Amino acid sequence: MRILITACAAVLALSPVPAFAWGKTGHRVVGQIADAHLSRKARAAVKRILGTETMAEASNWPDFMKSDPAPFWQNTASAWHYVTIPAGKTYAAVGAPPEGDAVTALARFSATLRDRKASPEDKRIALRFIIHICGDLAQPLHSGNGTDRGGNDLKVTWFGKPTNLHSVWDTLLVDDEQLSFSELATWLNARITPADVKAWSSTDPAVWLADNIAVRDQLYPPAGDTALSYRYVYDNTPRLELQLEKGGVRLATYLNELFR
Repeated sequence: MRILITACAAVLALSPVPAFAWGKTGHRVVGQIADAHLSRKARAAVKRILGTETMAEASNWPDFMKSDPAPFWQNTASAWHYVTIPAGKTYAAVGAPPEGDAVTALARFSATLRDRKASPEDKRIALRFIIHICGDLAQPLHSGNGTDRGGNDLKVTWFGKPTNLHSVWDTLLVDDEQLSFSELATWLNARITPADVKAWSSTDPAVWLADNIAVRDQLYPPAGDTALSYRYVYDNTPRLELQLEKGGVRLATYLNELFR
């Protein structure tokens, strides 16, 4: 870990958006759904690296560490939770900023897991990040359009209480389900068909991001209509649940390929 932090500590650009996505419940749902779709080899590798820690438990660790005051967590790692893709662009066209983003971090930590010389600690950190980043990349507003910090700047009310669109998608819409993460994961996983798994099993983050962009622009309420309540829940809960399902399957597929 010291080597990783030392190598990254020189990048001190502040993150333009908060690093939290899905909140604890959503990340755990993605982790638990993924666990159900792991191959035998991937399951053994995850167990070897994480020990008794489950994927659902590991999924929130990078967000928990955002409270660490060290420059690595406050500056360097902040950029690894999201991407920025303006409307009408693709990730291939805009690429990553100098400080990196979720896609470059995913590649970085994947290389750590493939490195036979990497320490058990570095591999544990890398796997926790991969689990978390794949969850982040299933949250459409973590593929920001570059104009409103992933919806953070769009002020709305949620059943009369002031908040912003990003927070609605991080936590409030998920929490409206009033289910534990294990209940929600079990219900959602039961809906996933073999055809869904086949359709969602790309390991290319560019494919995930293109899908995110298509969803992202549907999440914004009509101009001037910022009082979100029952109708927004009705319209967007199916989208939210589908993104959680896709995130779980894609995380499992990514790990199955990584550990094949």
